[in-house]
Amino acid sequence: MIPPTGQLGGDLSAHGIGGQQDLPISLGLAIAGAVAALVVSFTILAVAWRKPRYDAATSGRPAPEAVQRLVAHPAFAIALRVFGMVLFLYTAFVALFGVDKVINPIFGIFFVWLWVGIVPMSLLLGPFWKAISPVRTINLLLARVVGSDPDEGLHRYPDRLGYWPAAVGLYAFVWFELVYPYMSDLSPVRFWCAVYVAAMLLGGALYGNRFYENADPFEVYSTLVGKLSIWGERDGVLLVRSPLANVDSVRVAPGLVAVVGVLVGSTGFDSFGESPTWVRFLQGTQVSGYLLDNLALLGFCLAATGIVAVASMLTGVHTDQRRSDLPNLFAHSIIPIVVGYVVAHYLSYFVEVGSRYLVLASDPLSNGADILGTGGWTGIVWLGYHPTLLANLKVGAVVVGHVVAAVVAHDRALRLLPARHQLTGQLPMLFAMVGITSGGLFLLFSS
Repeated sequence: MIPPTGQLGGDLSAHGIGGQQDLPISLGLAIAGAVAALVVSFTILAVAWRKPRYDAATSGRPAPEAVQRLVAHPAFAIALRVFGMVLFLYTAFVALFGVDKVINPIFGIFFVWLWVGIVPMSLLLGPFWKAISPVRTINLLLARVVGSDPDEGLHRYPDRLGYWPAAVGLYAFVWFELVYPYMSDLSPVRFWCAVYVAAMLLGGALYGNRFYENADPFEVYSTLVGKLSIWGERDGVLLVRSPLANVDSVRVAPGLVAVVGVLVGSTGFDSFGESPTWVRFLQGTQVSGYLLDNLALLGFCLAATGIVAVASMLTGVHTDQRRSDLPNLFAHSIIPIVVGYVVAHYLSYFVEVGSRYLVLASDPLSNGADILGTGGWTGIVWLGYHPTLLANLKVGAVVVGHVVAAVVAHDRALRLLPARHQLTGQLPMLFAMVGITSGGLFLLFSS
């Protein structure tokens, strides 16, 4: 992701757990165990799970009163918005006045804290980005100035667009991160962020806050991952419920399957792009490596989207059910896989590189300042000295993500599919998950 520097130490572009030869777990054993876990889980579900158990309209119980009061208090929302704006203004400051080197904190904020950190924060707290989103705050302030309602824009957001703008935004980010050759230069990062902020503010002015729910790539990503937290909401009441029940509340709209396809496919390409096989191929071909990387990223994202879409449609449906609706109806089951891949691929990267940028963030202009008091800290490298634990955590994350995905898909199938297809109709999706699991582990171990 970010090239190596002497000050940071190590190769910061390495996201995975190292080559297969460096791992204490064999690739064959990892894949065999993962496939066995999926097949055994499906068998158990087929025998013991005969009726749907999760319903977003009825699941969950109200959060404790103290938590309800805290969250409902205006000061709580204001504090979160202030936190988001402070971070936004700090990022803008280092983007405008910081040095054009990889030690500029904006690279850690943008590529590590935001993109990777949004996952653990959303798992713990729910839709975290929605709560701190600086573009939502700016839109709110502008609406207050002109006397309009931030929830209502000039036009109604078109239902047919659904999550498609978010899918495009997410692809724009992963393309910039993984393919664009100058992503470690300051000017392109400034430009990307400026375009993002401008597009979000324009969209908010036109369509209100519903635009952010559908089109802000970071908010959509955070909200989807937040569905695997214990925090839910219904009719304005904060709920505590099982993450498996919570993920059933994902709002279904056009483009949802494309969103999860980009997230899964880009992570797969990230591992593939670091593999010795791909690197040797690029070095030995006369074709532009930039062009090939573009085609490979697009191919991975289209393949992931297509696999989920085709697998979900290869089943029987009720006479009043359109088969083309199934990909978006089942797309929520891929969210656990997305989270599993993020943990597997970025765990050590987030801990080690993220902690190093916490040190650098105390010196925004790279002139020896220590405004946060973290300048004397050292990065966290403990995980790197425990390769067996790290490998087990990462393989376990992939396996658990797929098993949870199988449970979620099974519960949705029991609700949507005719009785005669409720088990056999899930086989294509099971085969797809087996393939994604095997392919994901292979790429992870090969990077």
